[in-house]
Amino acid sequence: MSALFDLATPTVALFERAERWPVRRIFCVGRNYAAHAREMGKDPDREPPFFFTKPADAVVESGVPVPYPPQTSNLHFEGELVVAIGRGGSRVAEDDALDHVWGYAVGNDLTRRDMQAEAKTMGRPWDMAKGFDHSAVIGPIRAAKDVGHLAEGPIQTRVNGEVKQDADLHELIWSVPEVVSFLSDTILLCAGDLIMTGTPAGVGALQSGDTCTVAIEGLGEISTTIVDPV
Repeated sequence: MSALFDLATPTVALFERAERWPVRRIFCVGRNYAAHAREMGKDPDREPPFFFTKPADAVVESGVPVPYPPQTSNLHFEGELVVAIGRGGSRVAEDDALDHVWGYAVGNDLTRRDMQAEAKTMGRPWDMAKGFDHSAVIGPIRAAKDVGHLAEGPIQTRVNGEVKQDADLHELIWSVPEVVSFLSDTILLCAGDLIMTGTPAGVGALQSGDTCTVAIEGLGEISTTIVDPV
């Protein structure tokens, strides 16, 4: 008996490998840089981290044009470090968390900021502000055994060559081991899960025709051009 729908598993490229990473889920950490928390009008103290999700099929690779999404006039970029989980588990101790990390990638958490702001004002979920089509730009995943576990290093976002975000990974409020451990207390982490770890200050709008580039030292860079809506 054939399946009702023949649905392909979304995948992400692996750096210099023919194989691809099957994406199970995408978790995102909110307000994980103090300066970004301030620019969003929030207190950057170390309150417990919170998470939202994007659907796996929101992934889009570097270099693929992204149509300006519907129902927004304020599309924002958010450059981020992405963590790829290679071994699942629940209630993972912080000291053991990096044993569950297969690798890292550069990401861009595209956001319908006006839709998000309206949802916040009305006390509604803001899933649609984050989880729309082509909203998770993720570059090739590089194995931790090759690049190490990234606890510091520059992260920078440019729009049409102009620097918009310029920070360092050591400015994360919650480190990668802490994020992995916290998340595993809430859900069962599984191989194939991706975690977008939050964005620095300097988020801003993208227009049709803009090219947004995110770079992280040791991981290279990704580039996305916004095109007219389809």
